[in-house]
This record gives sequence, structure tokens and C-alpha cells, in this order.
Amino acid sequence: MASYLRSLLITGLLTTYATLTAAQKSGSGITTRYWDCCKPSCAWNDLETLGIQSAVKTCDAQDQLLTDATAMSGCNGGTAFMCSGQSPWAVSTDLAYGFAAISVSKPSCCQCYQLTFTSGAISGKKMIVQATNTGADLTATQFDIAIPGAGYGIFDGCSTEWSATTSIWGAQYGGSSTNTCSSFPSALQPGCSFRWDWFQGTDNPTVDWEEVSCPAAITDKSGCVKIGDSPTDSSSVSSIAVASSSTAAATSSSAMASSSIPSSSAEPTTTSFAAAHSFSDSASSEASTPVPSASSASAASSSITTIDASASASSTGSSSYMSSVVTTTTSSAPEPTETDDDDDTCEL
Repeated sequence: MASYLRSLLITGLLTTYATLTAAQKSGSGITTRYWDCCKPSCAWNDLETLGIQSAVKTCDAQDQLLTDATAMSGCNGGTAFMCSGQSPWAVSTDLAYGFAAISVSKPSCCQCYQLTFTSGAISGKKMIVQATNTGADLTATQFDIAIPGAGYGIFDGCSTEWSATTSIWGAQYGGSSTNTCSSFPSALQPGCSFRWDWFQGTDNPTVDWEEVSCPAAITDKSGCVKIGDSPTDSSSVSSIAVASSSTAAATSSSAMASSSIPSSSAEPTTTSFAAAHSFSDSASSEASTPVPSASSASAASSSITTIDASASASSTGSSSYMSSVVTTTTSSAPEPTETDDDDDTCEL
């Protein structure tokens, strides 16, 4: 009897462990947005500590790739900044790729996550993001999506990197409340437009998330692969997009059959320094513009730009670092009450 009870106990413990492990691989969460231009946390050369095969790429103030992973962040007087090539882009009408910051309390550099949006105008769409940065103010299930013009938070590295005035970026948290992308440096305009096109101006949508292998199109941009991960090829990407479209079509057909109420950009390329750092005469001055609430978020553009899943990825990518980001943890911050980005990304 004792042996039998011991077996039951061990089985129960193993089942509980398996359940907890599985829970760490998927769940529900929230999203915010940011773009501070600082060197990301996963861009340093302590690869073993970060659990990565190579560091995330960074760029200098001319948006040119740096080869020195020890270069200090431009947000701390150094020369390393986020590259424009780390902007998000649309793969299809229902699938996009990009990068994000995650909680510093649970660092997982260069892990990819598939986000299925569950609220707002983009509910049902999917986005695969790679974690290239961390933030002490982010919760364990929060994804701070990197989008140019989405708010620089505590650290404004963008004005230094792009020789711009702070006002052009919009509000410190959340960025501009309207599409002012035409006033941005040309290298940032495609990524900025993503927010108003594919993302439909949705304000901090909720998500269901799960860990996935990174698509090669993402790791080609960031230069970073997590130890043990094998990037997927374009055929796998196409399968995800097709599955997403099929699910949406099936849902639509079901809704029509039951007479129920229906449920609710081109990839950036590297430009010359002169072109990338040029501004239009209509620079934004919305630094104090409040971020719209989730209930009032709406699409600013009905057009959606897509790219072929097999299109070649730009070689530029970037990231930002917080000192002792891996070895030092902080108490979990409460979920944000503002519809903002983070403050998270820049390190000291």
C-alpha cells in the first residue's frame, strides 16, 4: 500500500510539474508599445549568460551596423542604438513579424512568441515577435511591441540617434495619437506606418501567446538565435499564414450560417544616411497628446501592405541593455493603467 501511495504521489507531482511547465509556454497577456532607440538588453556579448548564440545587432547614429557588442548604449552616452531594421512588418493581412521587450524578471533573450490578438480591430490576427529587450516595469505576461513612434518612455535615444527634436516622436508614453509618420526619418516611416495600417491603430490589445521557434526572416534581421532554437523557413511561415486565413474564413462562414453577429506594410529597407535622417517640414509637435483609450482606438488607414513570405530580410536589426539585466531581478510591476509603451528598454 505504501508503495502504491508513493507512486500516486510521484505521479501527481510529475503531472503538476508538467502542467506548470506547459503553463510557462503559453497563456494570456497584454501588449503595450515603445520605440526608444536604445541598445536592447539582448545585444551584449555575454552570450552564455543571456542564453543566445549571438547578440542582437545594433547600429550607430548613422543607422549603420556595429560590430562591437561591447559598445555602450546611446542612451548612456555610448554609440550603440536600435537599428531601423528592427521595425515590424506585415507578412500577410493576418500575420505580421516584429520584436518586443519582455519582463526583466523572466528574461528569455531571443525567444519568439506567437501573439494572437483577442481585442480591438485586429482581434484574430497573429504576430510573431522576438524578445530582444527587457523591462523592469513589465509584467510577466506583457509584451512591449517595438514600433517606431510608439513612445520612447523614460529614455529618449531617438532624438540623439536621428538628430531630431523630442516633439517629433509624439507623447512620451504611447507616441502620437494620429498618423504623423511622414514627419519621421524615412528609414522609420515603414515601421511607423505599420501601426496605422496592419495594426489598424489598435491601442494595447490583449493576446493569447505561445512560445514558438523563430522564423528565419526574424532572426536574419536581429542576428540573434536562442540556444537550442532552430529558425523555421519560409514554407513554415506560409503554413502559419494559411492556417490563420483559413481559421478566419471558417469563423466567417459559421457566422453567416447561423445569422449571428460577425466578430468584430511593406518590409523596411536600409536607406542611405542622408535619406534616413531627412525630415519633412511638417514635423510632429504632439509631445503632450494623450494616448487614446482602448475603447476609442480605430483604424487610421484601411490599406494594408503585405510582403511575400519568402522576401529577403534586411540585414539590420538592433537591441538595448539594462545593467545586470539577467542576474538582477526586481519586484513585478503592476499592470499598466496607462495606454502607453514602456520605459523599459534602455539600460545603464
